[in-house]
Amino acid sequence: MAATTMWTRATRRLGFDHNPLRRRWDLIDGWLMPATIVAFLLLGPLTATVAGLWAHADNAAIQRADKSWHEVSAVLLKPVAGPLFSDNGANSWLVWSPARWVADGHARTGDVPAPAGASAGSTVRVWVDGSGKAQAPPLTAAGARNRILIAALFALASLTALLTVAALVTRWVLDRKRIASWAADWLSVEPQWSRHL
Repeated sequence: MAATTMWTRATRRLGFDHNPLRRRWDLIDGWLMPATIVAFLLLGPLTATVAGLWAHADNAAIQRADKSWHEVSAVLLKPVAGPLFSDNGANSWLVWSPARWVADGHARTGDVPAPAGASAGSTVRVWVDGSGKAQAPPLTAAGARNRILIAALFALASLTALLTVAALVTRWVLDRKRIASWAADWLSVEPQWSRHL
């Protein structure tokens, strides 16, 4: 019984009951949600694929640039701030800290990524570019996969937001047109109605 009632409501909303009082705005409004869902199902895979391909191309460019880098040893000039809680050694994030290193025969100083909690005077391995400037560690295969996944998810979230806003704006416009149409119809009927009172 409940399924029949739901089916009846859906067919009415979509205009399959051929109600002569239903206006064009009502039909558009009835088809708005199904059209939005179909648009997402059609555009979602395309959007995610394009975003993934864009991220893949960006990853390839980054990895090509990373190939010119090389590792050097750097000596930390200050202790690196450690985690507030030791977490039994599980905290291993990198903190940019002042250090000294030699690249291409020239002594350099600057900030390098060092493990949290490292002491002053300790040696860390850092990646430097062709000019000898310290860089974040190169992009790994896992990092590249994560960037592709994040780009695809962000693209899907953006598409969802765009379609939702478009549906809400369309519904708002339809409501305004519907109200204006009702007001116009009432202005034509009201004089005849009030004459009989």
